Amino acid sequence: MNPKLPYILLVGAAVIIFILSCMLLSRGRRSPSCESQPRIVEKMGSMSQSLVFADLTPEEMVQVVRYLQGNLGVQLVDASHAKPSDNCIASVDVQVPAKAEVLQFLDGGGARPSREALAVLYFGNQPDPNVTEYVVGPLPTPAYHRDVTVQKYGGKVPYHRRPMLGSEYEQNVSGFFVHPVGLEVLVDHSSLDISQWVVSRVFYNGQYYRDMVQLESAYVQGRISVEKVRKAPREGDFSSMKPRAPSAALFPLQYEPQGPRYSVRNNHVLFQAWSFAFGMSVNTGLRLFDIRHKGERVAYEISVQEALSVYGSNCPGGMSTRYMDGSFGIGRYTSPLVRGVDCPYSATYIDTHSLSETLSPSKRKASFCMFEQNLGSPLRRHYSNLQSLYYGGLVNSALVVRSITTMGNHDYMWDFIFYQNGAIEGKVQATGYVSSSFLHGDGLRYGNRVWKHTLGTIRTHSINYKVDLDVGGVKNSLVAHDMAFEMARAPWSPEQQIERPRLTKKVLDTEDQAAFRLQSKMPRYIYFAANSKNKWGHQRGYRIQITSFPGDHVPEASSMERAISWARYQLAVTRRKEEEPTSTSIYNQNDPWTPTVAFANFINNETITNEDLVAWITAGFLHIPHSEDIPNTVTVGNSVGFLLRPYNYYDLDPSIYSHDGVFFTSEQDFTACEINPIACLPKTASCLPNFPPFTYDGFQNMSRL
Repeated sequence: MNPKLPYILLVGAAVIIFILSCMLLSRGRRSPSCESQPRIVEKMGSMSQSLVFADLTPEEMVQVVRYLQGNLGVQLVDASHAKPSDNCIASVDVQVPAKAEVLQFLDGGGARPSREALAVLYFGNQPDPNVTEYVVGPLPTPAYHRDVTVQKYGGKVPYHRRPMLGSEYEQNVSGFFVHPVGLEVLVDHSSLDISQWVVSRVFYNGQYYRDMVQLESAYVQGRISVEKVRKAPREGDFSSMKPRAPSAALFPLQYEPQGPRYSVRNNHVLFQAWSFAFGMSVNTGLRLFDIRHKGERVAYEISVQEALSVYGSNCPGGMSTRYMDGSFGIGRYTSPLVRGVDCPYSATYIDTHSLSETLSPSKRKASFCMFEQNLGSPLRRHYSNLQSLYYGGLVNSALVVRSITTMGNHDYMWDFIFYQNGAIEGKVQATGYVSSSFLHGDGLRYGNRVWKHTLGTIRTHSINYKVDLDVGGVKNSLVAHDMAFEMARAPWSPEQQIERPRLTKKVLDTEDQAAFRLQSKMPRYIYFAANSKNKWGHQRGYRIQITSFPGDHVPEASSMERAISWARYQLAVTRRKEEEPTSTSIYNQNDPWTPTVAFANFINNETITNEDLVAWITAGFLHIPHSEDIPNTVTVGNSVGFLLRPYNYYDLDPSIYSHDGVFFTSEQDFTACEINPIACLPKTASCLPNFPPFTYDGFQNMSRL
């Protein structure tokens, strides 16, 4: 053996290790374009200040429950298995402090408001069963509780108004909403003793029976067709959402080549010129606070209030259905989001915690998502072929905050979208299963047949939002701009008549003037006006623009209409009052004839000039189910909402300062990175797919005007 061989092998091994190390290191390096963006720096003050709006932590929830168990003097049963005759905690949520206190803290250097919780309790084991709401604080170590029920509602809340507990619902058929069996029973459950509940009427296959005994008798006597007695299929059959086709080529994906350009710290978000705090109410779902653009607050609160569905049918259950989803808990039924389907794969997913119908908090995984989305079209652009030749444009990239709620059969996708021009969009998209009735008799007067025995029943959907704008300060006025044609003589030719549009202006002085009925004509430009002016002498404002195609509202003569009277109006602007925090109540569902909160009472002709104002916005749509709603309704065409748009708020479009702008002329090398950053993508972004080289033919073979 050659004595030099071991040394040769060692040297060879060292060389191989060196080469492999270099390869691994070089593979680990990313091209400059793929490096993360410079870290977004948040001021600790703004981040910690936003915690004044934060949802309760699990530790705070535990302390509230512990306090209530030890200080109310009654036994509290876990609501997950409570009987109607028990005492239990229905929910615990954060009690947001009064606006004046919060603003003094945020803007005036005042003390941080006490942190408190709002607990809703059902007292069924009492001589006078009732629902009571307590404010408990201070957190994290509670030392007091106060009953705020009478203060909020003018009296005790009767026990029969309580929202039903989750333990009272049960079904096990996939898509059972479209499998009506034609059998419905009316149960008298007024007694708190379950053994006293009785069936007071039965409906089967278009016929009403006094009770189950009468129905059985009719069956035995052969007066009921056996053919119509059927059982819902266990696996759902036609209602199953299992794909009918195998997987194929992967669908397009969205990604962020340099990482997120937004930051999320606790409940505080920064995105370009935007900042805001977010939270999830058990009853009303997604809500935002202290929304600022370029450091200036434009809205104090934007939140969902209610989702209403009113159904028609010739079956008793369908014709009497009026779903007020806030009563069931829009936030409580927030769905865990599926990565890559419900939101982009690379979105930020945020867990939340809640305490509802239990004695301990539960984690809701991925109940929010947040992502920046390239909407695939320019926010603005212009191609010039007059005199100078140039192209200027801005990618329409916006931040989306999303949650999805599954309310029984319906899935609502709630979005708040922040654009680079200072606009905010609130949008809801509806999907899920249609609700249905058993098809019989004149059923086709109330919808379309979607399967053998299934009638997709007509319904209206109405969504209500609270928008507390603070434009240039807390005090605002409501102004309407529109147009009218005027006739004029041409100054250069008096015999010639010209019809020209002109601007109309009106200040809406009172709440009555600012309440626009659902189908009435509303000024096309309506905005909150500040007491300050822009550079050009106009009042700074934010315009409200509603996207909606609603069905008709329930007639006001209806005995239950006042419970949903917010739906009378496409827009109503009122003075902001702490005693009017929401447009409805969770107790309205089960006693709409004596509503705990009637929005119509908010509108009492008070002056709204130079006041703290709130806009209550209703957007909705009519849904007549059709065969393409099987198995599920699609989101396409089922999207409504509103936009809040700067109106003379700035001196020019603030998006002109965006870093995403593109501009080049015919005389420039638009393939050069320093001229056109988009041209860099195929050259330097090695972590991206193989993009074709940037080309542009707009200056080739063109016709000049």
